[in-house]
This record gives sequence, structure tokens and C-alpha cells, in this order.
Amino acid sequence: MTSPAKGAARPGTGGSRGERAPAGRTWTIREIADEFGITTRTVRHYEDIGLLSPERVGTTRVFHRRERTRLSLILRGRRLGFPLDEIATIVNLYDVPRGKRSQLEYVLAQIDERREDLEQRRRDIEDALTELDGFERRCRDELDAL
Repeated sequence: MTSPAKGAARPGTGGSRGERAPAGRTWTIREIADEFGITTRTVRHYEDIGLLSPERVGTTRVFHRRERTRLSLILRGRRLGFPLDEIATIVNLYDVPRGKRSQLEYVLAQIDERREDLEQRRRDIEDALTELDGFERRCRDELDAL
């Protein structure tokens, strides 16, 4: 592994996922991957598709607070089940000045769609569990009858 870029903080010197990192703090690809529990390959993939754009110092990627925040938003979007193209649109809003009505309406529409999808999945899971319960009950009844 290459050493951190000049000025980059060493692992364990501040800034976990839930904490606000100091303004000048930087991370290597290994540090950022370890912090978020993902592989460096995943980080490079997000860079390849334009979701992240770390600074380059020679061949070393230097991640600033902006990329750390963007990665946090990307991973939150993935946990919520958003496709990467939607995540890209939403994350790119991070760079645009806040308060644009159309941007906020877009994000809210995406949230509504995702919520509807998740609620349907929950209903499907509940139906499947009910069906499994009935099937299990019939199997136990037949087993008891034997």
C-alpha cells in the first residue's frame, strides 16, 4: 500500500462515518474503504462511473471531505435500494446550491417512489410468510395424522 498523500491524516485520526471530519482531513482509498466497510474496488467503481472524483497525487487517490460525504450518500442510497443512476442524480444535487424547488421536488418524488416500492415488497413478504405458515400448518397436520 502506498503511504498517504502529503497532509493526509493517518488511520484513526478522526472522522468516523457518524462524525463530522475536520475541514482539512483527507483519506486514502484504503482508509475510506475501511471506514465505510466496502472494498477499494467498490470505491474505484464509483469513481469510474463518475460518482466520486478524488484528487490525484501521482497515482495515489486523495479523498477530501466532499468525496467522503458523497460516498456516505451513495451508500445510503444503495441501502435504500435506489439504482445507481438515481443515486447519481441525487448525489449530484449535493454540489448545486440548496433550495432549488425543482431539485427538492425531484428528490421527494424519488423518495415517494422508493417508499411505494418498499411498501409493496413488505406486503409481498407478509403474504409469502402467511402462505408459508399455512403450508407449514398443513404439513404438520398431515404428519400428525400419520
